[in-house]
Amino acid sequence: MPFIEENDQTRARREHLERIAALIGNPYPNKFERSRVVRPDEEDSISAIVERFAPLVPRAPGGARPAPEEIERANAELNRYEVRVAGRIATPPRVMGKAAFVHLSDGVARLQIYVRKGETKAITSDGREIDGWELFELLDHGDFIGVAGFLFVTKTGELSIHVKQLYFLAKALLPMPDKMHGIADPEVRQRQRYLDLIASSLKIERDAELSTREVFERRAQIIREIRRFLDERGFIEVETPMLSPLATGAAARPFKTWHNALGIPLYARIAPELYLKRLIVGGFERVYELNRNFRNEGLSVRHNPEFTMLEFYCAYWDARQMMDFCEELLRAVVGRVCGSMRVRYGTHEIDFAPKFPHLSMKEAIVRYWTTEMNDPVGEPFSASWLEDDEKLSLLVRFCRALERLKAETDQGRAETIAAAWREAKRETLPLEDETARAHALEEVFATVAEERLIQPTFITDFPKAISPLAKRSIADPTVAERFELFIAGMEVANGFSELNDPMEQYERFLEQAAARERGDEEAMVMDEDFLRALSYGMPPTAGIGIGIDRLTMLLTDRHSIRDVILFPHLRPKKKPGEERTDEANGT
Repeated sequence: MPFIEENDQTRARREHLERIAALIGNPYPNKFERSRVVRPDEEDSISAIVERFAPLVPRAPGGARPAPEEIERANAELNRYEVRVAGRIATPPRVMGKAAFVHLSDGVARLQIYVRKGETKAITSDGREIDGWELFELLDHGDFIGVAGFLFVTKTGELSIHVKQLYFLAKALLPMPDKMHGIADPEVRQRQRYLDLIASSLKIERDAELSTREVFERRAQIIREIRRFLDERGFIEVETPMLSPLATGAAARPFKTWHNALGIPLYARIAPELYLKRLIVGGFERVYELNRNFRNEGLSVRHNPEFTMLEFYCAYWDARQMMDFCEELLRAVVGRVCGSMRVRYGTHEIDFAPKFPHLSMKEAIVRYWTTEMNDPVGEPFSASWLEDDEKLSLLVRFCRALERLKAETDQGRAETIAAAWREAKRETLPLEDETARAHALEEVFATVAEERLIQPTFITDFPKAISPLAKRSIADPTVAERFELFIAGMEVANGFSELNDPMEQYERFLEQAAARERGDEEAMVMDEDFLRALSYGMPPTAGIGIGIDRLTMLLTDRHSIRDVILFPHLRPKKKPGEERTDEANGT
């Protein structure tokens, strides 16, 4: 078997499988019917049995054994229940003379089973009863089995099943992970998520942090609460194309494919925005979509080429109303999912209760610029620099040099800042037009302010030139009515007052086309059908996109996006002898 490592353990497991097949027949049966003791309309899981009957188990203070008379009373009740359950063998089988105890797991809870020689029968694939002890001795840690028997409490006070019938369901041909410590290598956890889930379910030493399974259960709860919140407020969930003839909806490089029957290129969706706004044109006033987006860009701890986005749109709202609604949504989800408005993320405690502050992009730069970042031999930074093309160009050159030097050198911060200023002064970067100035301001903001936006904060007044689908501000036509929500230094949401003037939208598309001609691969393409849709009239509308993966990171205290995506994209696995790439750190 080329997919299974050849060693003593795997050879022993294959030998056990052959002997089991000779003993019972088909070792991979098609089904196993479980009892319905807990609920008549649902099969009993191990978790359900434990939850239902654990309260009947007597408890003794200080970890002592319960009194014999208490155990006898509990067993008088428990012995009445005959159950049939199935699960994975969670610990290596332990044989003690003519009896054995072992635990079964359903991935969430564990339940002990008791097997006694001469009392347990194994069931063959054709329904015959044979000696169960012979089958039990061939079981390995990780195998799936089914058992039938009655409930009881052991002398040590543990809920258990006295097994009368034993069924073999599937063989684990590979050994289980370390039951004490789980899997330490993050690349293995992400590349083999099934093994990560097994390891976390079998791990004996439980940390205070969420297990892998609990992370993804919480992710599912986040999505469920978002749907509930939007549904209750009149939003309609819709589905829009995953493949589109145009790579539109956001500024990003697309994935491209080919449709054989139509003979046309198609693009994996960057964002569903333009389709959702077509629905607003068509008369839907409140729509949302929980969707997969695809962007052919870099990998990092915060970026995956395939990710999940919530987008929703509401007619007759503007960006400010959408910010208020976004706050309301997040507080509701955090409260329901976490049970508190305060969430621990690394060394920070994020508080969702206070009103989220609003800062313009320029205000954020001024607020978070520190005196240590000033040129040690030149003029100190001031807000006026952001209005001066020459000074703004110097700032962006400094920021680029600072980011590069931080990654390449290990010298002190003061030395790194001084070196970045020297390098910035040696270079030139003309800001030829509004778009270049907008990108420069955005870069400076990213370097100076982003990582310091720990508590939920809305950043507003983005340059119009980098917001081609947003309305311009009435107060300042050079900026858009656009906002981004930052939490723990991450962009979590992006929204704006939607541009609904077809002529202005056409002009914005032309500007984007010119940017593409200058080499900007992320600039948007002209979408004539969307312009036609706008020409039928779209009411004032606000829209927003919220990153589900990053929100899940925040609410599960995970610091890599790959830890909240079940099957993240990774580079091909290195062959033996090749240099290993640290996938977990996005390099």
